[in-house]
Amino acid sequence: MNDGLPVVLQVLPALEAGGVERTAVDVAAALRAAGVASFVASAGGRLVREVERAGATHVTLPLQAKNPISLRLNSGRLAALVERQGIGLIHARSRAPAWSARAAALRSRVPFVTTFAGTYGEDLPGKKIYNGIMASGDRVIANSHFIAQHIADRYPQARPRLVTIPRGIDFNLFDPARVGAERVVHLARQWRLPDGVPVVMLPGRLTRWKGQKVLIEAAGLVKTKEFLCVILGDDQGRDGYRKELENDIRRRGLTSKVCVLDHCRDMAAAYMLADVVVSASIEPEAFGRIPVEAQAMGRPVIATDHGGAAETVRHGETGWLIPPGDPVAMAAAIDAALGLDAATRADLAPYARAHAAATWSLEKMTAATLELYRELAASWGRAV
Repeated sequence: MNDGLPVVLQVLPALEAGGVERTAVDVAAALRAAGVASFVASAGGRLVREVERAGATHVTLPLQAKNPISLRLNSGRLAALVERQGIGLIHARSRAPAWSARAAALRSRVPFVTTFAGTYGEDLPGKKIYNGIMASGDRVIANSHFIAQHIADRYPQARPRLVTIPRGIDFNLFDPARVGAERVVHLARQWRLPDGVPVVMLPGRLTRWKGQKVLIEAAGLVKTKEFLCVILGDDQGRDGYRKELENDIRRRGLTSKVCVLDHCRDMAAAYMLADVVVSASIEPEAFGRIPVEAQAMGRPVIATDHGGAAETVRHGETGWLIPPGDPVAMAAAIDAALGLDAATRADLAPYARAHAAATWSLEKMTAATLELYRELAASWGRAV
């Protein structure tokens, strides 16, 4: 039974690693479980197979393109897809495809939903207008209370259409009890981690605003003698930035203390290797799944005190909140985390997991999203 749900088309630029992409997969799986066909349109990427495993049909379109001609062509392609597949609702998860998707929704007379998943810079003329497409949906989803306030401040006209649905993670996937020792050992060997050395882990794609350079500087200030900082993430073609990080590590004489590793497909096992997990973003995260995933795995967290992390980490209880871009504060927090005794760590783990599960579960996120689809489809008469 689809219980009043429409056929949904989610649109995004590509399906590489990232929270936006992961959420699209999760919602596709929830729609399948509800007995509804769904579609995801993007330029493709490593998560296409996961979209298809989730039960959705992936449609390859050049939705990463931003020039006006491409936007118009994509609008026609999306409208044709809506007509051909009987799609009853379009959900845009990024700006460029949202411009095409909104035009297609108007042309096809179907409801249009957006997820506002970032603060989006306004450093260039016209950027506020360009970003404003994400506040134009018939419903505008904010993935944290921080983002909801940002939308209300920047686009007050969107307030009547604004809905806060916090991001969610899969607590079955991120469960220490379900991660076998062989998975952890495999990663430790693959990464050539030294036995018995505490690991400070910073996961996330390699991009400057994620704060990897702050962690490198902090590593030179840490007083604990034995530790290894693991910077873990995909450079997504930013070869120059990866080289900059590696050069910074060498220049500071930290090659025995800091390493940069590629994207990991088994993050649950990766967290098991970490003694502390760091989210060092120097710009506010809209949500920031890393601190929530780490807490689900019972790991103490160090995060910058802004954006979504300020909502998800309890300072002094599940981790430390520090000023963004402050290597001195980060070094002090790392020393504190690595100094926790076994009993304190044992107490922290179940508390951190329970704290995260109370609000940021995948089930709560997908249930709220599907209910939004259901309500909007009913008001438009678009339910299947």
